[in-house]
Amino acid sequence: MIFRINTQNPQKRLIDKTVDILKAGGVIAYPTDTIYGFGCDLTNKKAIQRIYQIKKRDPKKPFSFICSDLKNISLYAQVTNPAYKIMKRCLPGPYTFILLGTKLVPRIMLTKRKTVGIRVPNNNICLAIVKKLGNPIISTSVGLSGGEVFSDPWLIDETFGSQIDLTVDGGILANQPSTIISLIDDEVEVIREGMGEFHQFL
Repeated sequence: MIFRINTQNPQKRLIDKTVDILKAGGVIAYPTDTIYGFGCDLTNKKAIQRIYQIKKRDPKKPFSFICSDLKNISLYAQVTNPAYKIMKRCLPGPYTFILLGTKLVPRIMLTKRKTVGIRVPNNNICLAIVKKLGNPIISTSVGLSGGEVFSDPWLIDETFGSQIDLTVDGGILANQPSTIISLIDDEVEVIREGMGEFHQFL
């Protein structure tokens, strides 16, 4: 199943239907400002496990997740003043920030160091979904772990349509991942170079 959603003004009716699928434990493919992601409700452990199975990913490697804004991030991660200033400059945008998680984050989503990866993409569709849902959604690239990453929603539906509940069509994307930046202990470390400009942090 595919919903074609307007990237500038997402149709409320389709956002509501998408959120109903997530609330029912569904798994979706959706656009961000970088690549398409598999997503589900952060609070639904069974749906998270489904994504691990679809991606054939090591369960010891937690996924990142998408929050609706900076205020929302502070519920799920410990945000110091220096970290807040950096994120305020960059978000929404093509960055994943590594922070210490709070008790609201399910254990399955925490690394051994109790850290989490959090995004606020500059994409109206996924932000509308997260805001309507009221919880963050999982964010991991559409594709098998270590394999091809998909940027065409129709190809995603053709390849994974039988394993997921919905593909949200937000057009063909650039297919470049986010820049990952660790802010643990207020030390800035670029973990992965991606779409987001990172030289300002060095």
